[in-house]
Amino acid sequence: MKLLYFAWVRERIGKADEEVEAPAHVRTVADLVGWLSGRGEQYAYAFENPKVIRAAIDRAHVRADTALAGAHEIAFFPPMTGG
Repeated sequence: MKLLYFAWVRERIGKADEEVEAPAHVRTVADLVGWLSGRGEQYAYAFENPKVIRAAIDRAHVRADTALAGAHEIAFFPPMTGG
């Protein structure tokens, strides 16, 4: 699946996107965040407070407990403000 990172999530990880093949036990957005956090210091820093991270699967905003089955693209970004 393709992962996209935006704003300070991208800055902390050091890349805008990547292709990954997550292990079978990674079934939800929260599982993916946990798995990514263990991939290195920069990921741990980006996802240090998972409650503030927002996610979208195939361009639709989703909750952390949303299943990844069938997802092609997952985006991670910080909370946004209007304006």
